[in-house]
Amino acid sequence: MTATEGRNDAAIGVLVVDDDFMVARIHSGYVARVPGFEVVSVAHTGAEALAAVAELRPDLVLLDIYLPDMSGLEVLKALHDVDVLMISAARDVPTVREAMRGGAVNYLIKPFTAAALTERLRQYADTRERLTAIGPEARQDDVDRLFGVLPSAAPMPKGLSAATCALVADTLREAGRDLSAAEAAELTGLSRVSARRYLEYLCAVGQAELRPRYGTAGRPEHRYRWLG
Repeated sequence: MTATEGRNDAAIGVLVVDDDFMVARIHSGYVARVPGFEVVSVAHTGAEALAAVAELRPDLVLLDIYLPDMSGLEVLKALHDVDVLMISAARDVPTVREAMRGGAVNYLIKPFTAAALTERLRQYADTRERLTAIGPEARQDDVDRLFGVLPSAAPMPKGLSAATCALVADTLREAGRDLSAAEAAELTGLSRVSARRYLEYLCAVGQAELRPRYGTAGRPEHRYRWLG
């Protein structure tokens, strides 16, 4: 078990748990490249993982299932006050179900790319940010957004297609930053007016949010950010 010295308290601290030393190093490298995240330690057994969580109190654990001394699912059940993202080659439904019941925030099947892990880390960071922004009490629509439930009172407007909406949604999600309607139009090949209509619909169903950007003069620029 190796701990990271000089931890950045502003970053989301991650403990990487994998029995394979090389795989743990690769996954640590993936995490380190995601802005706002920091690897605080690496563990190669279940016992090391439990000890590291108790000592370092990371925010998130990337937890493998196949460990030499105990199952990662046993480790998951023993952990408290920490979020866990399961990473495993196990793809059978009972294992995935047990991970969900154990409280895992996500499940990533090995082998995976850096982009796949990055997307899930960003989703995790977004959820933490939204929880913080909600305040002491949550409304039902706040909870619905956190759990990915779309409002049923926002049917797709006439003239919009599900396929094109998916294209705009994928473009906004993969951009990794907020986009204006003009930028979304250029990336998707749509007109600016069409892109804006789809972006407004994504905002209406809670998958995106509108962020005005104020310049030195004139009306603010409308920019859209993916929420998922």
